[in-house]
Amino acid sequence: MTSETAKRLADLGLELPAPARPAANYVPFVVTGNLVYISGQVPLAPDGVKFIGKLGREFSIEEGQQAARLCAINVLGVLQAAVEDLDRVARMVKLVGFVNATPDFTDAHKVINGASDLITDVLGDTRGKHARSAIGMGSLPLGVAVEVEAVAEIA
Repeated sequence: MTSETAKRLADLGLELPAPARPAANYVPFVVTGNLVYISGQVPLAPDGVKFIGKLGREFSIEEGQQAARLCAINVLGVLQAAVEDLDRVARMVKLVGFVNATPDFTDAHKVINGASDLITDVLGDTRGKHARSAIGMGSLPLGVAVEVEAVAEIA
């Protein structure tokens, strides 16, 4: 039987990746109680890391949203690995988005909408709407434009 969330993913034409191997001394997720903490996810595609550079210099807001969307796809891939069936997700509690940006770039919140919109599209309004922070940074690992971490509640 196909789950509701799997149907939404299929309707969106999305296939979630398996979690990437950690690049340092951490794990992709930690489950404690009914919460899943997901380590920061970068814009990693099957053919490698994408969106290397800064918002406000190499990338526009729209391109940053694409990078954030790719990060969110990876967040959901890790979450699926943690809980097996995304229908177990009671709610996405919080996203934290980090935007590698020039000092004068003030639209980090618009960039991270790319991640928030995707999470809501996949999980629906009730389970997908979340608290959020969008933070401009001077640099990020691997020089990527965006990184997104998350906390989800599971049933």
